[in-house]
Amino acid sequence: MTTTVNAYIKLVSASLQQVITIDEVKELLNYYKDITNKTGHQVNWDYMNHAFPYEIKETEDGKGKWIYLKSASDRYNIIIIGVNQKKIIENDIETIQSYIQIALTDSSTFGDKSKANELCKFLSKQLKAELHLFNNRIIYYYPRR
Repeated sequence: MTTTVNAYIKLVSASLQQVITIDEVKELLNYYKDITNKTGHQVNWDYMNHAFPYEIKETEDGKGKWIYLKSASDRYNIIIIGVNQKKIIENDIETIQSYIQIALTDSSTFGDKSKANELCKFLSKQLKAELHLFNNRIIYYYPRR
């Protein structure tokens, strides 16, 4: 039996956008790879392979719903990232909330958890979203009133 732990990036009304696709998540991950590569060039070090030691992969059954990050490094293994929506009720008003789910499986390493936390924070900052971490703590990256 496989157990997973999850973190959630919830898009709220104050977020930059209210809906997200898996292709947009891939674009943000590629942007992350690009900026870490530029940092590596500035400090003359192969930082990108340390900051993002994964290949972005997609399966046929997960197409448009989820991707996984697979690493060839012995310190990392796998992170699963999916997008979905759910109905929520706020102030007696029912709305649809989009979210990104980041999952770690039994085969994920401590390195994967560290990278997943880092990626969660990056994605949440970029989207000005509400981040629910693996330890159930919440970080608000959107302007609160």
